[in-house]
Amino acid sequence: MQDRHLFEYAVIRVVPRVEREEFLNVGVILLCTKQKFLKMKYSIDKDRLLAFSKDLDIDALEENLSSFQRIAIGGKDAGPIGELDAASRFRWLTATRSTVVQTSKVHPGFCLDGEDSLTRLFDQLVKEY
Repeated sequence: MQDRHLFEYAVIRVVPRVEREEFLNVGVILLCTKQKFLKMKYSIDKDRLLAFSKDLDIDALEENLSSFQRIAIGGKDAGPIGELDAASRFRWLTATRSTVVQTSKVHPGFCLDGEDSLTRLFDQLVKEY
């Protein structure tokens, strides 16, 4: 029988008009330390986002989310934060922000496979909306 491992995840949200506190889920980031797994998955639904705010800069949003993804992957291409260990990168990515790209609170769970859990959470929390 395979061991289940503790993981942590947060939902990545776009808050086009911060003052209105309305958001749309666009991604999920998942950390499973035992599996040495940190990955982010996202998708931009341009039409839905522009329904919230016609002035939202989709190119800037894509650039921000791409930066999040590079930091999750880690390495020199992600700058100084990308060179931190996975847990530190996860904590940096999930820190409270008052910007257009925000994350939910961090939630725990157990998994057999980090990739499968990330896909399942993404399908439930992002694609179904």
